[in-house]
Amino acid sequence: MINSVSKATAEKLNFQKWIAIIGIVLFVAKLIAWKLTASDAVFSDAMESIVNVISAFMGLYSLYLAGKPRDEDHPYGHGKVEFVTSGIEGALIAIAGIMIIYEGINSLVTGKVLKELDWGIAIIAATAIINYLLGYISIQKGKKENSAVLISSGKHLQSDTVTTIGVFVSLIVVYFTDLNWLDSAVALLFGGYIIFVGYKIIRKSLSGIMDEQDPVLLEKIIQLLEKNRKTEWIDIHNMKIQQFGSSLHIDAHITLPWYYPLRDAHREMENVIILLATNTTRSVEFNFHMDDCKPISCSICQIAECPVREHPFVKKVEWNSANVTSVDKHTAE
Repeated sequence: MINSVSKATAEKLNFQKWIAIIGIVLFVAKLIAWKLTASDAVFSDAMESIVNVISAFMGLYSLYLAGKPRDEDHPYGHGKVEFVTSGIEGALIAIAGIMIIYEGINSLVTGKVLKELDWGIAIIAATAIINYLLGYISIQKGKKENSAVLISSGKHLQSDTVTTIGVFVSLIVVYFTDLNWLDSAVALLFGGYIIFVGYKIIRKSLSGIMDEQDPVLLEKIIQLLEKNRKTEWIDIHNMKIQQFGSSLHIDAHITLPWYYPLRDAHREMENVIILLATNTTRSVEFNFHMDDCKPISCSICQIAECPVREHPFVKKVEWNSANVTSVDKHTAE
């Protein structure tokens, strides 16, 4: 568990600082391109970059909070803040998309004529390349560190790249054809795309805040348990998984033979916990509850020499997402 700002957290903070600094540089570059070209699409792209900068600093703050140790007011730590800031970032992305659409429509109505497109094209192309590479690195690092902030920042940067490419293409076309309206048409197209990206980030952050089940993660854990299950583990049920930033909290009940001494039962519970903890790169907190077996458990209990069996063994129950998350003990029915 996180008791202080770890090396991994410090690395994430340092990387997020670079995202913020580069975001400011790219924003200034796009403003220069807008001044040179008078392109509303370039202006919209520059406005979207403001969101990049704001989001980068928000992400920096959230990573700082997420790395703080738990306290009396936050017994589960501060990791949930990553989902909050990711949601705000998604909303800002969607707002940027609306701005782009607005400016595109305004440009179509006013019929602006673009100028000095050669310089504008060169600057916009450079910002697109830098944004994409930085976004790719941020996403990969976020996946490695299980950081919602770095992943959403990377997706934001790459969505900005898509917008910038749209602006770049429109400038190229206008440069060779003088069809100024294409500049606005492309901006409208990518404005819609940006809104969609913002929606997906908001959706993901809300699922984290509301502790929505991650079916992929759950299935991975169940497969690990099924592959390594022992006959003494009669069943595992009522499992719940919560995500706190890059950390996990797993609740579950494990059914063990009722005649086991407390020390033996506790050892088996710890074996399950150790199995899960040693097969993940994420920080995990466990809250396991030991249940004693009931007569209804005999039909699925695989202990061949059980001294107190009341009913014959019927079949082995394969663990899956339905029965492991069920609040009830497993039965043969």
